[in-house]
Amino acid sequence: MTADPLAPLDLAFWNIESAGHPMHLAALGVFSAGSPSAAAHAADLLASRAAAVPGLRMRIRDTWQPLGLRHSLKALRDTLPGPGERQPAAPRQPFASAVRRSLAFGGATREPDPGFDPLDHVRLHPPAACFHTAAGHLMGRPLERTRPPWEAHVLPGEDGLSYAVLFKFHHALADGLRALTLAAALMDPMDLPAPRPRPTAPPRGLLPDVREVPALLRDALSDAGRALDIGAAVARSTLDMRSSPALACAPSGTRRTAGAVIDLDDVHRIRKSAGGTVNDVTIAVVAGALRRWLDERGDGSEGVAPRALIPVSRRRPRTAHPQGNRLSGYLMRLPVDERDPLARLTQVRTAMDRNKDAGPHRGAGAVALLADHVPPLGHRLGGPLLGQAARLWFDVLVTSVPLPGFGLRLGGDRLGAVFPLAPLAPGHSLAVAVSTYRGRVHYGLVADGAAVPDLDRLAHALAEEAATLTALCDH
Repeated sequence: MTADPLAPLDLAFWNIESAGHPMHLAALGVFSAGSPSAAAHAADLLASRAAAVPGLRMRIRDTWQPLGLRHSLKALRDTLPGPGERQPAAPRQPFASAVRRSLAFGGATREPDPGFDPLDHVRLHPPAACFHTAAGHLMGRPLERTRPPWEAHVLPGEDGLSYAVLFKFHHALADGLRALTLAAALMDPMDLPAPRPRPTAPPRGLLPDVREVPALLRDALSDAGRALDIGAAVARSTLDMRSSPALACAPSGTRRTAGAVIDLDDVHRIRKSAGGTVNDVTIAVVAGALRRWLDERGDGSEGVAPRALIPVSRRRPRTAHPQGNRLSGYLMRLPVDERDPLARLTQVRTAMDRNKDAGPHRGAGAVALLADHVPPLGHRLGGPLLGQAARLWFDVLVTSVPLPGFGLRLGGDRLGAVFPLAPLAPGHSLAVAVSTYRGRVHYGLVADGAAVPDLDRLAHALAEEAATLTALCDH
């Protein structure tokens, strides 16, 4: 594998990170233990299999090329014919390639690590009394940036009947689907359908064909209009803000995690009775759980309608795509202040329908798309400021992470539960991720450890809210 420049959104994630706000996503998988040595065996398997997965050998290196433009001009000069020559001289450096390198000034590349050692990434820990407590401590630790930015932490259970694996991937290395692909490559082999090949793009020259100019102009005007539309939507979203102080905090550098599991059959019963999609129901459950949690801790839910960022993947699960994040998003207000659970679901469904009608390329949630129009140096210089601006953009992240419908195993041990864990933006106290696996919906919660000492109570509120909606729809 060769080095390739980080895509703009990947570069943004790489530069937003700080010591107090690591930008890794994760998943906590809980396995049944087939023997007392199952956890140690799992760690050995993960290390041995990681060596054979090319994507796990990739590190990220910052690029600084102040002489890139000079080299590009030299390459152009080399392509021009010399005195008395009719044909261009053989270029010692392709001009287009040199230009791309000069434009990458201040960026970063993804490239193989010649010193890759799986044992630097796979770690076996002492027995844990609570997997989520151990995962919380590990989520607060940034990944080592000088080597491939991923880790797998194996946590034996004190009861000897189970163990957990916490997979951590830097968001610059993988989005949710890419992380799933990398983690699945470490599981026991199984027959999977081959991904559909991506059509090969025709080679592009440095200068466009004149016949393409009108289309390029239309695309440029469309991009400009989209950027203005997104900017205006972001500005409007800050008006009449109705969040809760409980969702904002000064960063402590600590993390807590918790999880909740509800039956997918219950979600389908709610969906069939009240309308909407599975995603609408899982978001409405989050809104109702936040209401319960805020009221019980004394913060109050009246008048509270926090802005939730709902990421939207632009990657097709079974299509082979290059590495890199392909994300947009929707922004919506969670109807936490609505007393009626079914009315909350109706409001969520209406808001999501409105977002879908507009599409993931416009609106305040599509800010990620603007990363494509920022030069690498802009990401490097503006990354810290962009991270701090997240609090002004949205109040809580609610993301859905797809998982395969079939069961996974590691060393023959069955994966019984998996909790997705999202990165926590600066100024935010909570992030919510949702995955469906083997007929159950798993909620993974990540919170600032100091700001949310009662995260387990919120996890319990998720289960309570789902039970309430199910009971209402069954009558």
